[in-house]
Amino acid sequence: MNNVISMDDRVIRGQSRTLTVRDRRYSIRYPLAVDAELINLQSGDKTHGVTSDLSFGGCFVCTSRTLPVHSRIKLSLTRKDQVVESLAIVRVVKQRIGMGIEFIDVAAPYSQMLSRWIESLRRSR
Repeated sequence: MNNVISMDDRVIRGQSRTLTVRDRRYSIRYPLAVDAELINLQSGDKTHGVTSDLSFGGCFVCTSRTLPVHSRIKLSLTRKDQVVESLAIVRVVKQRIGMGIEFIDVAAPYSQMLSRWIESLRRSR
């Protein structure tokens, strides 16, 4: 018998309260501060901030003007003259601090740039 309990099993059994954001992460996050622009695809609301960390799965954007949880957004990250764009979703909001963002779709040229950024962060550890 398999004793592994998946996240879905814990949710079904009513233990979702014990899950933290860190439990749901599936990529290592690296500290990185780059400029971020977020546009809510439904309302058109725009906000700016700076990332505090980055992974293949998403990032945290520090900003005092947050968007609602579950907002689908266009995210642009700018580092020097390099840009990574992604369709993303707001997963966590910490009022007056920022938002946890999950990447939904990163197109090929941006995905390659994201890979280079993360590889350079991994080597510098």
